[in-house]
Amino acid sequence: MKRTSRDIRTANRYEVLRQIIAESPTSRQELAAATGLSLATVATLVGELLDLRMITEVGFEDSAGGRPRGLVAVNSSGGALIGVDIAETYVHVELFDLGLNVLARAEEDVRPSESLPEQVVGHVATAVGSVVTQAGIEGARVLGVGVSVPGQVDRATGISEYAPNWDWHDVPLLDLLTEHIAYPLYLDNPLRASAVAELWFGAARGRGNAVVVNLGTGVGAGLVLGGGLHRGVSNSAGEWGHTTMVLDGRLCRCGNHGCVETYVGARGIMLNLREIGPDSELLHADDQTATIDALARGVASNDPVARRAVHETARYLGAGVADLVNLFNPEIVVLSSWVARTLGEPLLHEVREAVTRHALPRPLAATEIVLSPIPTDSVCLGAATFALEGALQTVGQKNGKRTAPVRSRTTAPPS
Repeated sequence: MKRTSRDIRTANRYEVLRQIIAESPTSRQELAAATGLSLATVATLVGELLDLRMITEVGFEDSAGGRPRGLVAVNSSGGALIGVDIAETYVHVELFDLGLNVLARAEEDVRPSESLPEQVVGHVATAVGSVVTQAGIEGARVLGVGVSVPGQVDRATGISEYAPNWDWHDVPLLDLLTEHIAYPLYLDNPLRASAVAELWFGAARGRGNAVVVNLGTGVGAGLVLGGGLHRGVSNSAGEWGHTTMVLDGRLCRCGNHGCVETYVGARGIMLNLREIGPDSELLHADDQTATIDALARGVASNDPVARRAVHETARYLGAGVADLVNLFNPEIVVLSSWVARTLGEPLLHEVREAVTRHALPRPLAATEIVLSPIPTDSVCLGAATFALEGALQTVGQKNGKRTAPVRSRTTAPPS
């Protein structure tokens, strides 16, 4: 779809603010150099952001032989953003200031019997209310709530088109959330959220081409291509977890057999462990988190069953990552989400060795494989940036005057 001049202006405004958040304090000249925009355009956009109180003037710096340059920085108290990470076993919510520093966190457990959309929405509403109360802020300061939900999502309509973990089909999730949450809402999925978080603050910062592999109950790959987030024609790019790893292999909840997710997602890892040690005390029936935690402790204590289970998982994961390396030729592959975080360096070491066995030498030589360095929930962080992008999109011109973000239900911005 062709971008309008408003879309381009929104994207430029977003890019300037993103750079200010990353490099505060900074000058207009430095922003122009970093973004590739003209100094006049940057000056106009900075003026808009100052009017919105998203940034503030913070003094001057000397320039070589010229007038001192004015410095701007993010105004952390100028608003708040909320990121929501909906997963199969939990709902995690974080509230951020405009510098994207965490001010409050809340988490709700989601039991297997609570997979109806209305039940999940109830957990989200409770956790959002909790972080606002914890932070002690006025509701009017919340510029938006970014919500990440697994599966295929239509950002424009707010519909969860397909979530295989819960067998959701065409659920009007944004409408359901609007009944309980009064702030502007922006819906997307964790693959995009994690990729944006890494691009802004993590291992992919400054990289033009990156793959962010999400390892949780579900599995997927967020793609950064040519310096920007790659969504695909229908916002479905990155469903790597549902590519075929083993012909006629394990049954996946998507209905196919042998998907990557069935071997390297949390449930797949539990099956790997069960096949290696059917009676292992590391196994906690129907409890993914407890099992993965026990597996990590077992590896740390040199338990042979735990070590073999991680090795077997890394064999599959390494083959799948090698496919991503050969296909996209990225500068970096980031292993993200809670399974990668829990299994940590032992998994990373084994994956690197497996990728070396399967990837072509030339693309492999150009690729780093690392764990995500983001200390907080990367999906929440990425979801909050979607809310920030949406807030910037709602800045308009009315009677020659700039208007603040609209405080009503809204759909996602066109990025």
